[in-house]
Amino acid sequence: MGYYIAPRFLDKLAVHITKNFLNIPGVRVPVILGIHGRKGEGKTFQCELVFEKMGIEVTLISGGELESPDAGDPARLIRLRYRETAELIKVRGKMCVLMINDLDAGAGRFDEGTQYTVNTQLVNATLMNIADNPTDVQLPGSYDSNPLRRVPIIVTGNDFSTLYAPLIRDGRMDKFYWEPDRDDKVGIVGGIFEADGLSKREIEEFVDKFPHQSIDFFSALRSRIYDEQIRNFIHQVGFEQISRRIVNSTEKPPEFKNPDFSLSRLIEMGNFMVIEQKRVENSQLVDEYNRLNRGRNYQSAPTSVVTPVKPSNNTTQPAKTNGSSTHLTLETQEQVRQILSQGYKIGIEHVDERRFRTGSWQSFAVPQIDAESDAISTLEFFLAEHSNEYVRLVGIEPKAKRRVVETIIQRPNGKVS
Repeated sequence: MGYYIAPRFLDKLAVHITKNFLNIPGVRVPVILGIHGRKGEGKTFQCELVFEKMGIEVTLISGGELESPDAGDPARLIRLRYRETAELIKVRGKMCVLMINDLDAGAGRFDEGTQYTVNTQLVNATLMNIADNPTDVQLPGSYDSNPLRRVPIIVTGNDFSTLYAPLIRDGRMDKFYWEPDRDDKVGIVGGIFEADGLSKREIEEFVDKFPHQSIDFFSALRSRIYDEQIRNFIHQVGFEQISRRIVNSTEKPPEFKNPDFSLSRLIEMGNFMVIEQKRVENSQLVDEYNRLNRGRNYQSAPTSVVTPVKPSNNTTQPAKTNGSSTHLTLETQEQVRQILSQGYKIGIEHVDERRFRTGSWQSFAVPQIDAESDAISTLEFFLAEHSNEYVRLVGIEPKAKRRVVETIIQRPNGKVS
């Protein structure tokens, strides 16, 4: 796997860190650089690559360390790590930085349900004090008159609007919103799949197929490609023996051959992951929970009502209202169950009303589905996304690659043709 550093990211970090080690007369340099942006875009990992490239040593603090049962501990921790980093600069004779990951998760206030504790106040006040006096950072109960080396602080987060406003004001914190553009994504994804033989054109097509997905999506997708081999290995060894085979085993570790990283296979797996995302987004169980337990009138998105219509010509017709999701009829679910139980594969085809008259069906790249629940969720997602089209369920015999079932499970707007 190769690594790609976005030029904008490298430039921003290099300038901020270098400025903090220079003495420029009459120029006030912010100590803190806040890197914020959408989740999963590789903010922390890009920082790590920059630090490695520049030969910078890092002292880390997690957002989870910014709360404690003992009031004052997180603020003391920040001061202690800052002083340790200043000492490292002096001893090692090289650039060092203090990095706080997910600052908003540890010190932010998201809504009226988020507690604003003494520790939250002290963390904000401590960071403000360090930003204002970077060479005079004392530990509680002691005082050192010797000035410290100035230490650049890098903080990451998703939403800095949740932080205490005076902390993020200009002069204390320099802000950098990280949103990789298409060229950045192509470079980063190309690095992820560097060893898998994909051409630059295929990488570009792959990225363009999922333009709204974060960088972590592509990294997770590469990991899931190996699932089939790992599943086969588990079945070969046995569920009862897998722990003994892998942990503290005298046998050599299992080896897995390079899986199929063809573009079509990646898009197929990507479509399946998008379906899983949609299913989480559409579940909306928290709305129901809040309604029942808090008595508040949360407005939930409308759900679809599916009414089975009498089958015609081996067709199951789910009539539905406009909404964010579609549920399969019992007849269609039973048909899916029968297709999978006989070892056949699921296929999906769709067509608009104009092309329906000429029989010009389009195939949807369905990932390999063996579980009934996965097949049903995939079909429900597809019906919701193509509510104004005909949708046909296809059963395919994998060896002969012939169709054994063809059933229309949706017509445009619930109309019976």
